[in-house]
Amino acid sequence: MAGLTLDTGALIALERRDKRMRARLLAAEQDGELITVPSVVLAEWWRGGSSLQRSILEAVDVEPVSEHLGKLVGEALATLPGATVVDAIVMASAAQRGDVVYTSDFVDLDRLHTHFRAVHRVLRV
Repeated sequence: MAGLTLDTGALIALERRDKRMRARLLAAEQDGELITVPSVVLAEWWRGGSSLQRSILEAVDVEPVSEHLGKLVGEALATLPGATVVDAIVMASAAQRGDVVYTSDFVDLDRLHTHFRAVHRVLRV
């Protein structure tokens, strides 16, 4: 079942209590959609674990970077010079499930969308 994949900007938006992002997360939870955060995104975002960060983390599934995912990312980086590893991991992760990606880095992830066509949509936070 397709769900949501969040990048660092989406987590920051949740932490800043962005109404649109919070509403989307609540709707996904109510609909039983899987909300995925790649582990590298967690590493970019986590800064000590406030109670709000911990509650956000409880609502998501943290996905480790597997060998398979790493290979998909490497292939994307070979075809899209200038793409970053973290952005490619977000898109490769989402492509495995056909997820919608929420990002504050729309231009770069939309560019990666040309490689990861299985991603349902890339939406700006």
